[in-house]
Amino acid sequence: MIDYYPPLIPDAFFHIFNRGNNRENVFYKPANAPYFLGKYSKYLYPVLDTYAYCLLPNHFHILARVKSAAEVIAGGGDFPGLKDLKSLETRSDTAAAEVVGQMVSEQFRLFFMSYAKAINKQEGRVGSLFQKNFKRLRIGSKLHLPNLVLYIHANPQLHDLYGDFRDWTDSSYSAMLSEHPTKLRREEVLSWFGGKEQFILRHNEYIDWKMGGDFLIED
Repeated sequence: MIDYYPPLIPDAFFHIFNRGNNRENVFYKPANAPYFLGKYSKYLYPVLDTYAYCLLPNHFHILARVKSAAEVIAGGGDFPGLKDLKSLETRSDTAAAEVVGQMVSEQFRLFFMSYAKAINKQEGRVGSLFQKNFKRLRIGSKLHLPNLVLYIHANPQLHDLYGDFRDWTDSSYSAMLSEHPTKLRREEVLSWFGGKEQFILRHNEYIDWKMGGDFLIED
């Protein structure tokens, strides 16, 4: 049985995903996606390294790594739990790991609340925007990471939402090929594929192959 709610532990990779409550949309207007990413940057970048994402009308996918206690402390900032983490004498012990996990969960809660409040106001709706508990799968081996990046980026085309996923504006695919500054872990992602040319080639091969093979999740 798949565990969709494993503990969020430091230095572990997770495929994080969630959809709208009752499968309703969570992105209604073009401006909603960059607003979502802005909120994500504010609340989650202090505790996560982010490698890939894709935003669809009623759900999203993110590949991220929970930072270590030392990395969270070094990042500075002022958010819930940071003071407790700094007070721990040992940064790598079980207590520190537990505090980091709690911090990540709390940051996700604040992130979802902040975004949902804005969308509810925009749409004149009330109630939960997202399903209650966001799902995540811990990635046990780094060998799986390239396939997960392919799956996340290809989502718009695999869901028949867009003719060519490479032109979908609300994913990290184009950011990986850009020279513009990004908070994404671009160089690491490209290194998993052996550079930009192989990154592009593998994506082309993947979409031709569609959903054949052994992938981590189908939404």
